[in-house]
Amino acid sequence: MRIQLAQRSEADELLGRSPLALLVGMLLDQQIPMEWAFTGPYTISQRLGRDLTAEEIASYDPEAFVALLADKPAVHRYPKSMAARVQQLAAHLVEHYDGRPERIWNDAADGQELLKRLRALPGYGEQKAQIFLALLGKQLGVQPSGWREAAGAYGEEGSHRSVADVVDGDSLARVREAKQEAKRTAKAQ
Repeated sequence: MRIQLAQRSEADELLGRSPLALLVGMLLDQQIPMEWAFTGPYTISQRLGRDLTAEEIASYDPEAFVALLADKPAVHRYPKSMAARVQQLAAHLVEHYDGRPERIWNDAADGQELLKRLRALPGYGEQKAQIFLALLGKQLGVQPSGWREAAGAYGEEGSHRSVADVVDGDSLARVREAKQEAKRTAKAQ
């Protein structure tokens, strides 16, 4: 299945072939539209002139990396704080996974271990980790035993709760509609 989270072919192509880009896109997916967040890794790679590597991002001068993300159009609404988070994520990947993010899921024994590894990533809390786990299972075929249970409601088949369920423009609209309904319900209570 082809990733379609950025809704831009060149950005989605990068997400589909680069586990680091996908992790960074998920990290950026807060307080901005999903498409903007998942286009971020492509924008960063274009500005660097090459594909992203955890080693390069982790060792990049922090002020220069902030400038890279802040350049117009900015990669995120909060380029300074998100630049620091992206660098922290990259440093974690270098330290724990030799800079190879796919090792997070390739050798996880089961869904719970994979969820634990994702929660340990800088910038990934419980919800983000569960959504990313669901994305791996639903769209990339990473399905260790118990992955749906570990992903919680985000792992449910046929749901439209998160980026894990976005496979085209129609499913994106359905996810947005479900999120708006959840907000209305929460407000009414």
